[in-house]
Amino acid sequence: MQESPKYWKGIEELENSPEFVKNALTEFADFLPVKESHGTSDATVAPRRDFLKLMGFGIAAATLASCETPIKKAIPYLNKPEEVDPGIANYYASTYFTGEDYNSVLVKTREGRPIKLEGNPESPVTRGGLSARAQAAVLSLYDGGRLQHFAIKKGTGEKAEHAKADKDQVDQEIRTALASNTGRIAIVSPTIISPSTKKVIAEFAARFPNTEHVMYDVNSASGLLRANGGVLPAYDFSKASVIVSFGADFLGTWLSPVEYAQQYITNRKVSSEKKTMSKHYQFESGLSLTGSNADVRVAIKPSQEGQAVLKLYNLVVGGGATSTYEEGKTQPLAEAADRLRKAGSSGLVVSGSNDPAVQTLVAAINRTLGSAAVDVANPSFIRQGDDARMSTLIADMNAGRVGTVIFYHANPVFNHPMGEQVLSGLKKVKTTISLNDRLDETGSQCTYAVPDHHFLESWNDFEPKRGFLSLAQPAITPLFATRQAQDSLLTWAGNPTSYYNYLRTQWQGVLGGDFQKAWDKAVHDGVARGTAMPAPLAVAAPDVNAAFGAISPIGTGVELAIYEKVGIGNGTHANNPWLQELPDPVSKATWGNYVAVPRAMAEKNKWEQGDVLEVTAGGKSIKLPVLIQPGQAADSVSIAIGYGRTKAGKVAQDCGANVLPLATMRNGAIIYSNTVTLKHTEEKSPIAQTQTHHTIMDRKPVVQESTLAQYIANPKEVTEYETISTPEGPQKPNKVSLWQDYEYKNHHWGMAIDLNSCIGCGSCVVGCQAENNVAVVGKQEVINRREMHWLRIDRYYSSDAHKTDFETKGKLDTYEAMEHPSDNPKVIFQPMLCQHCNHAPCETVCPVLATTHSSEGLNQMTYNRCVGTRYCANNCPYKVRRFNWFSYYTNEKFESVNGHMFTDLGRMVLNPDVTVRARGVMEKCSFCVQRIQLGKLEAKKQKRRPQDGEIVSACAQSCPTQAIVFGDMRDPESRISKLLRREDGERAFHVLDSINVQPNITYLTKIRNTDEAVRNA
Repeated sequence: MQESPKYWKGIEELENSPEFVKNALTEFADFLPVKESHGTSDATVAPRRDFLKLMGFGIAAATLASCETPIKKAIPYLNKPEEVDPGIANYYASTYFTGEDYNSVLVKTREGRPIKLEGNPESPVTRGGLSARAQAAVLSLYDGGRLQHFAIKKGTGEKAEHAKADKDQVDQEIRTALASNTGRIAIVSPTIISPSTKKVIAEFAARFPNTEHVMYDVNSASGLLRANGGVLPAYDFSKASVIVSFGADFLGTWLSPVEYAQQYITNRKVSSEKKTMSKHYQFESGLSLTGSNADVRVAIKPSQEGQAVLKLYNLVVGGGATSTYEEGKTQPLAEAADRLRKAGSSGLVVSGSNDPAVQTLVAAINRTLGSAAVDVANPSFIRQGDDARMSTLIADMNAGRVGTVIFYHANPVFNHPMGEQVLSGLKKVKTTISLNDRLDETGSQCTYAVPDHHFLESWNDFEPKRGFLSLAQPAITPLFATRQAQDSLLTWAGNPTSYYNYLRTQWQGVLGGDFQKAWDKAVHDGVARGTAMPAPLAVAAPDVNAAFGAISPIGTGVELAIYEKVGIGNGTHANNPWLQELPDPVSKATWGNYVAVPRAMAEKNKWEQGDVLEVTAGGKSIKLPVLIQPGQAADSVSIAIGYGRTKAGKVAQDCGANVLPLATMRNGAIIYSNTVTLKHTEEKSPIAQTQTHHTIMDRKPVVQESTLAQYIANPKEVTEYETISTPEGPQKPNKVSLWQDYEYKNHHWGMAIDLNSCIGCGSCVVGCQAENNVAVVGKQEVINRREMHWLRIDRYYSSDAHKTDFETKGKLDTYEAMEHPSDNPKVIFQPMLCQHCNHAPCETVCPVLATTHSSEGLNQMTYNRCVGTRYCANNCPYKVRRFNWFSYYTNEKFESVNGHMFTDLGRMVLNPDVTVRARGVMEKCSFCVQRIQLGKLEAKKQKRRPQDGEIVSACAQSCPTQAIVFGDMRDPESRISKLLRREDGERAFHVLDSINVQPNITYLTKIRNTDEAVRNA
């Protein structure tokens, strides 16, 4: 066969010169006049004719680049791991617990690197649910702020620094110090629910008999433990028909929120077959996530909580001391007491207070009710901190009675109210060791830094509740020269056994029988049944009569309520930008904390949002901006913990202020409230909020709600539908159209969101961000309204103004009043994402066909076709499209907030199945099209259709309450098809139905269990 002749354009191409190669690979060559001025104008934009020339050259350059270009060779696996196939994800069961909330997880890995966490459906505790913090935990694995080697502190005073040290040298010096130690040895940690880790600590204490293990929790439940004889009751909200909560944010941050949210929502879902709901009363100072979901919410000052619990005790049990708590005209506490008495064993009272006296009365009420929702015989282990022991240790450190202190994931210099005393005490301790993952506020003060592995690099076990075990296994080889903390303790105790072998040995007694088979199953499933945690020491519960006298009186003046946010939590993960940019469910604020004040207080003092206040208590002060918060109790303010980090990393650095020094101690427990003085300063600090409108304000076409009474009376009248007049009579807008409807012959993907089940936790937001490589933009860009989240959760408040005021007050005045939330508003959460409209307004205006409609109902984005006109965003009635104003992964402006994406290490978290978008490109929800395509491909290989539940979007998979249902609406047996058939004409509605864009997302009307609903029932 004759070889075809080869042609070239010039000698440069023939010789393949470096200059030719450079220009061939560059879309716009350096010599092209892209920045020359033309005419008399000062503009630097080329005229249209030259622009077309440049475009033509760009196409030619791309063609040349595909021909004679240098070859870059990739090195394949020398010995490919059997379980790793390029392009195919592997999943490993593990466990997330950092002393806060417990989550059993599945770790998704690609080519050996974890990129996503999902809930483990095998877990009987969390049942496939996942919190926002657990969703974001994968990013902390690639955090450059982690300490990457062993270190020893050199020098003295302010010039002292930690220098990299050899592991053997550090071990030898620590062993020598422990052998010659005088005084006590203290191991300080948050709650540990690992049976094997506790045995390691016990073995260390056996080697050094003067060792004491002290646990403390930043958001302490020490008072709850003391009130229940040293055990933490296991709660089951699914067994409660009447719930009364005093400041316990059990859906957001209290104890085990994922577990409790799943239980709680069991009795909140309604359908044509189930028209009953639990009744939920919430008494609290600041508007919490749980209070936002309550049927009846009462705003009280922190000092009123104890007296309110005492009054409830008197009404339910009787015989208590006189309470000074007074109710208004509605008397919700008396009503709650009456319902509790009638509910009996299906009644439940909980309190978030850390005051042992308050918790003693709560426990007595539950015992009187015989509450089936409280289990003391099989307790929870997720809070074991002892405030009194921690206070004693701090005093002993300052008195010189402690010779060695080891901090294991503990940072009391920052996150304990007595942080200043901890800092001064450390200077009097001879040997100080940090096992923390970074040189944080406490670790930086220690002589030796022996960084622990990340939990995704570690083996471990956990027992969150008696009888329920789970395992953690490494999903990646340790990235840095770190060592698991348990291995460090074993090494110093003289035990050469690795922690992995130590762990297996401990589990032999738990699993028994054919151990290897049982062990393999436990590692595969991630969970097992059995118990390995020693029974807690029985402690006499406080006497109820003594508790009467210990209840604090109602105070005067302005009171501070200290609380924990759903995202940042206690500040352990403050260097995680996904959590910093996650909007608070209630305030919708990001990047920092603030002083939440009631509107009446702000108006009285003429404070505006963003004004900086100086908050002082006990001689200590912090400065924070004002946020006017509906629902905040009168004469009270709220501030979140977890902010004000100084040694966590670039993301967390000086973000907000640390409020914990303003907390108090009472009855040997931390009390998260205090009387404060507020001083207005001349400073301003804008708050980055993602939502500026507040109320429903005549937004019936957007979000709908009704009452249980109306639903029981006539389910078909709880939802309002827009109609238009036709010759055949009133019709829904989707029945009449000028458009030619699509015909879906194969699949038709859709989503249903139950507003009754959505609690607003934000787990879906972080899940979407992790799955789809959504960029972080930072505080200033959020202020500029440029956040990039594909999924947002709109929060709406109720207003005291109504349409009925039109005639008396006029339309303009009424509409203005409707924009002001009530002082104690009702709240609705509504997830809002691309609606994937069948008649999508965005598709008709795109001049380059970058957004198109698929044959399966998806509104698609072709990124490399998008030129950034933003016509689609202007034409979108739901405002769910996001524009890349910058290249957030390469622009140095965003390195401090998105810095993990500026390194090869940080980019390991990116999902390779999703394109990272460039500057000037529009993006939005894709219904996780990569998951759809993967599911279809797997089914095709097996010559079948995808089965319902095989393909799930990231948001639906993340939701702990299963508020989001995703599936194929062409499959009549799919969950979504059955749901829509059942709810059609009752609770199902489309947002802005009247404009007839025909969304593929259906919402279900929120049903409230109000007083009138129950009476009418």
